Amino acid sequence: MIIMLTIPLFPMNTVLFPGGMLPLKIFEARYLDMVSMCLRSRQQFGVCLISSGKEVGGSAECYEIGTLAKIVDWDRRDDGLLEIVVEGKQRFRLLKQRERPNHLAEGDVQLIDDDDCEELPVQYQLLSDLLRQIAEKFELSYKADHEKFEDAIWVGYRLSEVLPLESEERQALLEINNPVNRLQHIQDAIEDVTIEETPPG
Repeated sequence: MIIMLTIPLFPMNTVLFPGGMLPLKIFEARYLDMVSMCLRSRQQFGVCLISSGKEVGGSAECYEIGTLAKIVDWDRRDDGLLEIVVEGKQRFRLLKQRERPNHLAEGDVQLIDDDDCEELPVQYQLLSDLLRQIAEKFELSYKADHEKFEDAIWVGYRLSEVLPLESEERQALLEINNPVNRLQHIQDAIEDVTIEETPPG
């Protein structure tokens, strides 16, 4: 089923993945208005990587694929700064972008369906093991959620978040629809780094 939405957009220099958590500090008036509206109406907004333009104080164009963000926690500081935490929900395809009178970006989007889960193929077990090691080392909240480490979709998204990748590389991983293909791209990226760091014999 094709689902179309019109949503406020938050262009950023960061990629948000489904299931990921992202803390944000909100200080621009247009985004304070957006957060207030989303909290009142329980609406989600779109996080998308900037393809051109600036994150602060101006307009920006977004990459075509982004992620819906749900506000799961918020706190207003004494200095007026608003701190929120959002959770990545469903991916979307940006069909049309425009700017509201208050300079807030808005987009017509089509939601992209992901399967609920997909069993991790045995040849990618080492990637799951790597994620588990990272989660334990850095005390990540999901380190004890053992079942998820067998889900190809979840493992791919979490590795895309935690590995030291450029924003454009993360965006490329977000845009891949097949979770096994995403794992293969991650494995290739890790192997490339390993080869580059291996001293000449």
